[in-house]
Amino acid sequence: MNIYAIPPLISAILLLVFGLFVLFKNTKLKINITCALSCFSACVWLIGYSLMYNSKDEKTALFWARFGYNGVIFIPIFAYHFVLSLFGIKRRTTTIILVYLMVIPFLIANQTNYFLLGMYVYFWGYYPKVGFIYIYFVLFFAIIFLRCTALSYISMKEKKGKSPLQYNQAKYVLLAFAIASTSVIDYVQNYGIEIYPWGYISATGWFILMVIAVTKHRLMDISVAITRTGIFIAVYTLVLGLPFAVAFWLKSWLIELSGPSWWMLPLGLMAVLATVGPFIYIYIDRRAEARLLKEQRRYQEILKQASLGMTRIRNLRKLLDLITHIVTKTVKISYAAIYLYNSETDEYVLQISRDKGRMSVPKLASNNPLISWIVNRREPILYEEVKRQAQEYFDADYQLLEENMRLLTASVIIPSFVENNFIGFIVLGDKLSGQIYTPEDLSIFQVLASQAALAIENAQFYEEAKEMQEQIGQAEKMATIGTMADGLSHQINNRFYALSLIAGDTIDTIKMADTSKCTPEVREMINDINHALQRIQTNVIQGGEVVKGILKYTRKGEEGLTAVSLDEILDGTLEMVQYKIKLSEIDIIRDYPKDITKINGNLIQLQEAFFNFIDNAYDAIVERRTLLKEEGYRGRITVSAHPKDTALEIVVEDNGIGIQDDQAKKIFTPFFTTKTSSRKGTGLGLYVLKRIITDTHKGKIAFESGYKVGTRFILELPVAK
Repeated sequence: MNIYAIPPLISAILLLVFGLFVLFKNTKLKINITCALSCFSACVWLIGYSLMYNSKDEKTALFWARFGYNGVIFIPIFAYHFVLSLFGIKRRTTTIILVYLMVIPFLIANQTNYFLLGMYVYFWGYYPKVGFIYIYFVLFFAIIFLRCTALSYISMKEKKGKSPLQYNQAKYVLLAFAIASTSVIDYVQNYGIEIYPWGYISATGWFILMVIAVTKHRLMDISVAITRTGIFIAVYTLVLGLPFAVAFWLKSWLIELSGPSWWMLPLGLMAVLATVGPFIYIYIDRRAEARLLKEQRRYQEILKQASLGMTRIRNLRKLLDLITHIVTKTVKISYAAIYLYNSETDEYVLQISRDKGRMSVPKLASNNPLISWIVNRREPILYEEVKRQAQEYFDADYQLLEENMRLLTASVIIPSFVENNFIGFIVLGDKLSGQIYTPEDLSIFQVLASQAALAIENAQFYEEAKEMQEQIGQAEKMATIGTMADGLSHQINNRFYALSLIAGDTIDTIKMADTSKCTPEVREMINDINHALQRIQTNVIQGGEVVKGILKYTRKGEEGLTAVSLDEILDGTLEMVQYKIKLSEIDIIRDYPKDITKINGNLIQLQEAFFNFIDNAYDAIVERRTLLKEEGYRGRITVSAHPKDTALEIVVEDNGIGIQDDQAKKIFTPFFTTKTSSRKGTGLGLYVLKRIITDTHKGKIAFESGYKVGTRFILELPVAK
């Protein structure tokens, strides 16, 4: 066995493995097919040359040379088709077919002396002499390769700043063609110049980079790729070149020393170097990477340290702000945002974003395809990968993913899990440097997201505990009010009783008095006083009912529900509310038929509820009038109603200032008020109102509101049987 025939054979086997790997990764894509065919054609070339070097006679050597050139002839057109497919460059089918047809004359010529004349005998074995047609093939090969290089460069320029993945792929292909160009040294031996042909090393490096460009979506940094390729070639040259040098320079001495077995020493040296070579490569590669990726390793270490300190932060807003600040400033990212799950709305809601110039998507539903994908895969999603899959497969799922990621302006999405609980995700934009996200970056981001998930859960728990403590305090206040209610009601009822006695005695006195001798003016005044005293007595009775209503919040008792009409409720309400608000400033509209179904309810309590509706609506109207100063604006409160199954649906609507979104969730919370001055509201009105509707009357209450638009309360109260 000729030891010079071994390296090309090893390269051929490597290229065969690469080609099969790429092909079986996806047997339908043109990119994979053309890349695999390029590998196979180079494999044919190197197998032919390995057997040519090992041939014992010129005829056999010429046969294997022609066999090898059958592969060489196809390399440029497969490479050209590969470049077109990789960068999505459109060409007419007829153009591609024409390029393929151009190799037929060379295949035919390869079987004649016009292409290969005969064989040289060099120290490494036989090598072909070439005929006059061969020079045309070399020109054809060079033109195709230059065209491939130009297309790769144009694609790289077009994708810069737009598609980091394809930009990086273009750089890989350019580097591959630059390495392949060094194999031009193999042509000079065809003209009698005895220089060892090492083009198989260039070819192996070329195809390795092409395979990376196809199969590695999360590509390594190009400087690292260049360094690794250089180290690979250097070590490969050492492992294979040193034994060849020993065999070439020391052949005579080895023959004298060992006789016919002289080749055993170079072969043994090759075996030793082949064993040590991988360790040398790994050592040099690590040292080189440490220098090249110094900046990347620096920010990755910062992110690691930051992730460890997050769990000490209790304020959720500060925590989220810290996460986005560290990521954008340390890694130098154009945009970052965090979405967290909201169990009340079953949505993933935007909590914070950095980059004021972008329009962020405010929320995503839990059934969004992007959310489903994250939950199933539990790994980072890169936009470039999704976009490539959507374009190549025309898959509806990938297209929906691509659309959602584009709307989010996401270059990568990092999911955040606590065990199996998906709490949210981090959206990252492009790197300002235009570089891609490497596998190492994504690993660090996943560590950061995991630590952030724990920190967020802790902060949420802390805020919930704090809110619960506030609610407990509010409940204690309500319990205190309940405890005081009995004593207070007794004292208030005593005052009411005294007022009732005084009013009653005065009315009796007026009735017994002789007013016939009084002037008309005096008699009119006495009548007004009598009417006022009668109203005092009526309100004293109603006041007593209010006290009874308060007691019903603190202890169980008779509900006292009867059939009451909506008109009765509103009449009594307006009679009470006129002493607090100026009814002349607003319009109160009753939008329901007079004979509408009666409600099964407590008249006094329902009047108290509607008192709160109208009182709050009036305050909202005044606030809008003061704040917005709209010309021609007039307050309006509309009460409408219609039967709904076994209930009466009542809508109380105003055109006041409305309620802001962040206040809407607290609207029925005790002691919470939206009024502009804390002295104007206690925060108990709507809380008590809700209890009247839901607890006492077993009804329902909901509300809708738009800030600077108005508010509408929707009630459902059971109808009287």
